[in-house]
Amino acid sequence: MENRKIKVGVVQATPALFDIEKTIEIVISWIENGAKEGCELLLFPESFIPCYPRGLTFDAVIGRRSDKSRDQWLKYWNGSLDLNPESTTAKYLTRLSEAIKKANIIVALGVTEKESLGSSLHCSLLYFGKDGNLLGKHRKLKPTGLERYIWAESDGSTLTTLDTEIGKIGGLICWENYMPLARMAMYNKGVEIYLAPTADSRESWQSTMQHIALEGRCFVLAANQFVRKSDYPADFKEDLAIEAEIMCTGGSVILSPMGEVLAGPLWNQEGLLTAELDFSVLAKSKLDFDVIGHYSRNDVFNFSVNKQPEILKV
Repeated sequence: MENRKIKVGVVQATPALFDIEKTIEIVISWIENGAKEGCELLLFPESFIPCYPRGLTFDAVIGRRSDKSRDQWLKYWNGSLDLNPESTTAKYLTRLSEAIKKANIIVALGVTEKESLGSSLHCSLLYFGKDGNLLGKHRKLKPTGLERYIWAESDGSTLTTLDTEIGKIGGLICWENYMPLARMAMYNKGVEIYLAPTADSRESWQSTMQHIALEGRCFVLAANQFVRKSDYPADFKEDLAIEAEIMCTGGSVILSPMGEVLAGPLWNQEGLLTAELDFSVLAKSKLDFDVIGHYSRNDVFNFSVNKQPEILKV
């Protein structure tokens, strides 16, 4: 197994903001591109469907809401995915599943997900197998800042790790990757391919990704969107609180378990990053550091996660 080599891809792209129909078409197009490149795994950015609403405040003021903010929220809610097969968005999941099955590729897709019981939204990472079936999901534990106004919190029950034919995959969304115990929840399951969809395009994010690769001794795939002010629908542009035309510059990257950059970072454009993951490098990286092995010191530290599921065998 240590001699395995697989090809993976990271999508840095622009969704059709707030338009689920067009964004599904964009996702399918990138899945087809990934398959043509020979990728066995493809990662999309955080909340690619329907978008990450960067620059919008939803007219949030402590102690007051407005009709305008509720209208904006409704448009965002209408563009989000409900995973219930009886829902009005089920047709989009069907289209995605069919495209993934045809491409024969594992897909990790960042979406905003509707709560089936109620109307709350979650920032989620969906995992699809090569057969197009939805294998699992992770919901963001702690939305950051004003994100808490539009997304609900999750719990340990979606700290998912999958044991697939290409290796053990799992990951965290955006600033969850700053949470040491959340990272440890992934490491403790033996994650080999660590996924980090994000909306953080600062150069400092690269240091975080490199640290995780070295700390977890795992491959790290980080995906971000590329978004310009001109990409927003006209009725949202006047409310954007960011002046720059390029609102998200990207910075998607793929790193080895030794912290070496295998592809990227990609800035100021859309694109598909690809890299070959050599699992012999992963094995050799554990010689001097293994966060859940000879460096764990279980005689000193105890670690547990409430409700975290067992590794899903795929």
